[in-house]
Amino acid sequence: MIFDYFPEQLRQLRNCQPFAGFAHRLFTTAVRARLVAALALSLLAGSLLALTPLEAHPRTVLDLDTQTQPVPLGDWGDFWIDSSGRFTPEQVSTTHEIPWKPTSGETIYPVTSDYPLWIRFTVPPAPDAERWYLEVPYPSVNRASLYTMDSAGKWNEQRAGDLVAVNKWPVPHRHPLLPIALSAEVPTSYLLRLENGHALSAPLRFISEGRLSYSEQRISLILGIFFGLTGLAALVSLLSAISLRDSAYGLYALCVTLMGLTQATLTGIGGLHLWPHWPWWNDVSTSVLPMLTASTTLLFISATVALPERLPRLHWLMVGQAALGVAVAAVLAVMPVASRMDLFIPTLLLLEFSGMLVMAWAWRRGDRFAPWLMLAYLPVTIAAGWTVARNADLVPIGFLTQHGMQLGVALHLPIVMVLLMLRSQHRRENTRRIQGLDRVDPATGLINNHVFGERLIRMIARSERLRHQSALMLIDIVNSTQIQEDFGRTAADELPLRVAERLLSAAREIDSAARLSEQRFGMLVEGPISPEDAAILAQRIVARCLMPYKGLHVNCVAQVHVAYAIVPSQGSYAQGLLTQLQERLATAPAQGKRAVFLLGETPPVTPVRRVNSRKVA
Repeated sequence: MIFDYFPEQLRQLRNCQPFAGFAHRLFTTAVRARLVAALALSLLAGSLLALTPLEAHPRTVLDLDTQTQPVPLGDWGDFWIDSSGRFTPEQVSTTHEIPWKPTSGETIYPVTSDYPLWIRFTVPPAPDAERWYLEVPYPSVNRASLYTMDSAGKWNEQRAGDLVAVNKWPVPHRHPLLPIALSAEVPTSYLLRLENGHALSAPLRFISEGRLSYSEQRISLILGIFFGLTGLAALVSLLSAISLRDSAYGLYALCVTLMGLTQATLTGIGGLHLWPHWPWWNDVSTSVLPMLTASTTLLFISATVALPERLPRLHWLMVGQAALGVAVAAVLAVMPVASRMDLFIPTLLLLEFSGMLVMAWAWRRGDRFAPWLMLAYLPVTIAAGWTVARNADLVPIGFLTQHGMQLGVALHLPIVMVLLMLRSQHRRENTRRIQGLDRVDPATGLINNHVFGERLIRMIARSERLRHQSALMLIDIVNSTQIQEDFGRTAADELPLRVAERLLSAAREIDSAARLSEQRFGMLVEGPISPEDAAILAQRIVARCLMPYKGLHVNCVAQVHVAYAIVPSQGSYAQGLLTQLQERLATAPAQGKRAVFLLGETPPVTPVRRVNSRKVA
C-alpha cells in the first residue's frame, strides 16, 4: 500500500530497464524511512500532550446560603481511609503524601472501627449572623469527631456518636450535630473523623439554627404520630390479652413494644430521651432490639394461625428459632462492632423467611386470617429488607433507609389490629357454639330435649299463673325409610333439616321448637290459644312439611304426624304429658290418612270386615 501514494514515480522507474531494479529498491527504502520518522514524531507529540496537565473539573463551592438548606458538602471536601487507624489531626494536616479524594454524597465509604474515615473541608467566608451546624444524618454512627484549629495552632475536638453518652454531645440530638464557627473574613478549615462498625454513606450537610428548629418540629410531629400509634396498639393488645385471655394479643403487645423500641433506637429517639447516659446500650441496641423483635414475631405468627393445635412439631420448631434469635441477640451484645453484621444479617433473614413460610403454609391449609397476616407483614418485610441492604453496604443512606420501616409499621398496625379483632370474634362464636352443644342440636340449631323439658315446665307454670291455655306438640317423621329407599341415604339424612326449617317458619318468636330425637321434634306454643287454633296450627305444620323442598325431588317430602295437648287443662305434669303424646304417636297407623291427633281423644277403631260364611262355603 506504500506504492499507491507514488504511482507516477514508479511508472518512470519501471520504464528504465537498466536501473529499474536498483531504483525501485532505493525508493522503497526512502519511503519506509519517511514513514518511520513520521510515526516517531507522532509518538513524541502524544507523549508531550499526555504530560501536559489538563484543566481539572471545577468543584462545587460550599455556599452556606440560608435560603437553600440543608447545604450538602457534595464534592467540596476530600476524604481518606486511615488503614492504620493511628493518625492524629496533627499528622493528617501535615502529611502531604496522603492520597486525598473528592467526597460525594452517594459514596459508600468502607469504614470500620479500625479504619476510620477522615474528611477535610474548608468553609469559605460567610455571614456569621446565624449559628451553623455540621449534620451527620445517621443515628447509628459509632463516633463522629470534628476538629478545628484554634488561634494557638491546636486542634480542638467535638465528639458525638453511639459510643459517647448523648448528654455529653456538644448538642444532644437524635444524630450527631456538631457546631461550626464561621468567619466573615477568612475561610475556616476542619477535619472530620468518622468511625463505624460497617460501611458508611451518610451525606454530610450543613444546617442553620433556625432551619434546624423548623425541621425538628416537622420530624417530631411525624415521629410523635408513629410512636403514639405504636403505644396505642401495644396498650390495646395488652388489655385484650388480659380480658380475652388470648396469648396472641399478649405476644403482639410485646412485639409492638419491641418494634417501637427498635424504631426509637434507629431514629435516635432512644439515645436522646430513653437512655442518654448509656452509650454501650445505645450502640448495641441497634442490633439487639431488631433480633428480639423478629423472635417475638415468630411466636406471634405461630399463635395467630393456631400452629400449636394444627401442627405441634412445626410450632416447636418456631419456638426453637425464636430461642435462637434470643441467643444471637445476647451474643451480639458482647461481640465486637466490626463482626456484628456477619451474624446479624443471616440470622435476621432466617427468622423473617421462616415467618413468611409459616404464613404461606397456613394460607395453603385454609386459614382465613393467614392471607391478611401476610399482607400486614409485607410492607414491614420490604422495609426491613431495605434496611438490611443498607447495613450490607448495598444502598446508601436515604429516605427509605431512615423512614421506610416507620411507614411499613404504620401500614402494618391497623391491618393486624383489625385481623386480631375478627379473630377474637370468630373464636368467641366457636366458644359459644361449643358451650351450647349441651343445649342446642348441632345439626339443626334447635334446642335439645333437656332444654325443651325445662321450657315446658316453665310454660305450664306460666299458663297456670296467667290462667290461659297453651299447646304442647310432638312431630314425628314417618316416611324416612321410604325416602331412603326411593331417593338414597343423603336425602333421608337431609330430611330432618328441612323439617326443622319448616317448623321454625311456622313458630312465632315466643314459641320454642326442639329436636328430641333423630325423627322426632317438639314445639311449645305459648298461649293464650284455643284447642281449635292448636288444631289449625298442627294441620298447617303437616301441610308445610308436605310442600316440595328446593333442590330435592318433588316427591321427596316429609310426611309427619302431629300429636298435641292443651295445657294445663289436659295435665300439668310435664313428663307425663310427653309420655302420653309419645304413646299416642306410637298407636297412630303409619299409612293412615289422618296426621293430627289430640291427646285424650279415643283413637278410631279399625272396623273388622265380616266374611260371608255362605260364600266361603
